[in-house]
Formats: sequence, structure tokens, C-alpha cells
Amino acid sequence: MAIGFIFGLSVSLLTISKTQYLPNYSKNILRSLQSQWSQYYTHPPNGHAHSHEDLEDEEGPPEIVMFHNGNDSVHRDEDLLARQLAEKVKVLCWVMTQPKNHKSKARHVKATWGRRCNKVLFMSSKEDEDLPTVKLKVGEGRDNLWGKTKNAFKHVYQNHFEEYDWFVKADDDTYMVIENLRYLLKDYNSSHPLYFGRKFKPYVDQGYMSGGAGYVLSKEALRRFVEDGVDDGELCRLDNGGAEDVEIGKCMLNLGVEAGDSRDSEGRKRFMPFVPEHHLIPGHIPEDSWYWKYQYYEEEEGLAACSDLAISFHYVSPKEMYVFEYLIYHLRPFGISSNSKPEDTKVEQL
Repeated sequence: MAIGFIFGLSVSLLTISKTQYLPNYSKNILRSLQSQWSQYYTHPPNGHAHSHEDLEDEEGPPEIVMFHNGNDSVHRDEDLLARQLAEKVKVLCWVMTQPKNHKSKARHVKATWGRRCNKVLFMSSKEDEDLPTVKLKVGEGRDNLWGKTKNAFKHVYQNHFEEYDWFVKADDDTYMVIENLRYLLKDYNSSHPLYFGRKFKPYVDQGYMSGGAGYVLSKEALRRFVEDGVDDGELCRLDNGGAEDVEIGKCMLNLGVEAGDSRDSEGRKRFMPFVPEHHLIPGHIPEDSWYWKYQYYEEEEGLAACSDLAISFHYVSPKEMYVFEYLIYHLRPFGISSNSKPEDTKVEQL
């Protein structure tokens, strides 16, 4: 079902908070992160979005874009295996959003990849029956992302724990291929303490998962996080500040949750903190970028950087959500089987 595809989209960066409230979190770490990342996203190449601010005013289509459905004759039963796997590997997705993004971004997540989760929830600070949202008692803004994440996972645990096996966190500008996520997870037992995503190297001994690329907790990881971690300052940060992905990475390590290896059998990565163009075109990411220093596993440039079974991309505009939908689920090159695996073609740097 995998089809090679290249998009010009944007780059995933980790959101970091201000430094006025920093128990259990080094100000030096935050300053280091800010210094290394600012060089890249303050001078975004090719005009692509490299931060939430770059997409802040990005408007989606005025109405939901409709595609022909999977039962039309051209696509009938193409997703039979995917539907069968959806009954065996049950995934709940919760999406981080905010009131001003409900109509401009979140509803387009719901109309595209979100509908392939067994259940999708939108976590916000305001009720919205059209999505619908879960209203969390946490403010908006960077300083509250960690608090919002803790409260979102608490809500999921208290209301949906028994129904699902795996629990995904994503942003409202993340795009996920849920079928490929289930394909990764099918070989793992959700009763084991595991979590998966794009693994970064610094700050946590076993690595931590990029927040923008999204990450997924097993049932046991979620149980430990909520029952044992969020209210214990020795295990998890208690206030709302700090970088959300680093903080949950520290929690997972302290709770004995393994940071799993999500690469495919060829060693290629599935959770992408940058979108395909940034990985596939050699030299697109500068050699002195922070990105190379953060990689837990080595990464090839060119077509070998992204798995054919890639799961996620970040900083995707609302309109580009529908481009992904078309290229992944509707475009079919005549005479080429989705089961074939042609040899990679090296992209030479000009």
C-alpha cells in the first residue's frame, strides 16, 4: 500500500517554554535548546513553516474537502487488510489544539487522518461541539504544553483506558498514516511498558521522542504515567512548564517505560520531525544544524531517509492535509503494484 511520495511542506521543532519556573529542569538545557534551534527556524529555507508561529495564520479550506469514499469501484476493498488490523490493534488518538485552531486546523485533522483512528479526541481549553473537544482546565500557550499533555493523558486514562490498546499524542499540524502505525504496533504487546516515536538523543539516557512527530504509549505505559508518575515529583515534573517531549521522556525513563525503536527492517525512520523534502533532498538540512546532533540513530540522506511505511510528518498546513490524503490514498500509478519494492534511486546533489 506504500507509495513513494515527496511533498514540499515544513519542519518539526520542539516547543520549549520560558524559564521562570524550572524545578527539576535545568535552565541551561533550555538555553541550549533555544540557541541551537533558533538558528534553523528563524531563517527557514524555501519559505516553509518551521514553527507553530509560521502556521499561526494559515487558513484551511472554507469547507471540508470531500473525496470519493473507499467503497467506490476504483478503491473498493483496497483497505481490507487495514480494516482487519484496526479491529486487532485499537488506537486512540488525542490531538493538541486550541480554540483559535478549531475551525482552521483541527477540523481538517478530523476530516483526514483522524478518522482512521479507532477514536480521536481534540484537547483544548474551550468546549466545541462541532469537533467535539475535551475542555481541559489548563491555559493555552507554550508554558502550558506539559500541563496540557498530563491532563490529556489523565482524561484518556480515566475515560477510555479499557477500550483501546495504544494511545497517540499528536498536534493539530501533524499528519499521521494510522495504518502504518498499526503495522508497527501489531508485533508488540500493549501490556508491556513501551512508547514509540522519533527518538532524539540528548537530555534523557534512553532518548526521548520528538513531540512534533507524535508519539504513542502502550496501555501499560499510560497506566504507569497516570497512576504512578504525574503526581510524583520524584518521577515526573509537577508544574506545567518545560519542554513537553523532554519531560515525558524523563517520566518514561523513571517509570521503567522503554523508549522503543520504531525504525523499519532497513533501519529507515517512520516518525518524521521534518516532512519528506527536508530528508529526501541531500543538503536541505545544513550540516551544522542541531538536527544531526540530536539523532539517536544514524540517518542517510536521500530516499533512504524515510521508510516506505512512514507514520508521521509535522507542520503540515490544513490545505496540505488534503494533498497528503490524495497522494497516499487516491493517486495510483497504472501498472505498478503496491507490493513491489523497487530499488532506491540515489538523488545526487547538484
